[in-house]
Amino acid sequence: MQPVNDGSPLLECDELVAGYGRVEVVRDLDLAVRPGEVLALLGPNGAGKTTTLLTIAGLLRPLGGQVRVGGADMRPEDAVGANAAGVVLVPDDRALFPALTVAEHLTLAGRRSGSNPRDALDVFPALSSRWDVAAGALSGGEQQMLAVARALAQVPRVLLIDEMTMDLAPVIVEDLLPVVRRIAKDHDAAVLLVEQHVTLALEVADHAIVMVHGETALHGPAVDFAADPGSIERAYLGPR
Repeated sequence: MQPVNDGSPLLECDELVAGYGRVEVVRDLDLAVRPGEVLALLGPNGAGKTTTLLTIAGLLRPLGGQVRVGGADMRPEDAVGANAAGVVLVPDDRALFPALTVAEHLTLAGRRSGSNPRDALDVFPALSSRWDVAAGALSGGEQQMLAVARALAQVPRVLLIDEMTMDLAPVIVEDLLPVVRRIAKDHDAAVLLVEQHVTLALEVADHAIVMVHGETALHGPAVDFAADPGSIERAYLGPR
């Protein structure tokens, strides 16, 4: 049963510091995402976006600060605990098993939640004709659909999506990114989206954070940034 949406954030990071060993890659990051919302995490390469997702997912130990899901503090570097709390990551490399079919991926992913593997076809109908095809034989766009569908089969409360459109043709990107908005709404999930296609990301997001050199350079409503794209460009490039 889905938790009651009382308007409180599902995902919160308070003064999060993240990195590798003693090297701080992300510093003092604050964010909050409510059910049904999409927060776009933007920034140039090396800004700390993927590191943030890996830390929230419990794959990296925070160097400081706190991650909370549904108001509960997450144990550091506890991927199993984060997943049990409803945090699901779609990594930038998709992490599919080339020899397993679409059906097998979705059936395995939905075992704990008890979800029907064919529910994913409501979101990605293109996968219906590829049901018994191995992931390794799918196109790049189909593989990305499968990676997101596998995440949805786990019934996420918090969905982390890292570079959903990487290496995809522009026409596929334009069809795929708007699905993120539908997922947040229909599944009442909090979605944190890392994306390099800034304009399209702002179209599907409610809020956006621009990270530069591991710090928050901008934070506000996505519609404001869409109306003033130069603000993001200036944040990326820094003062001249």
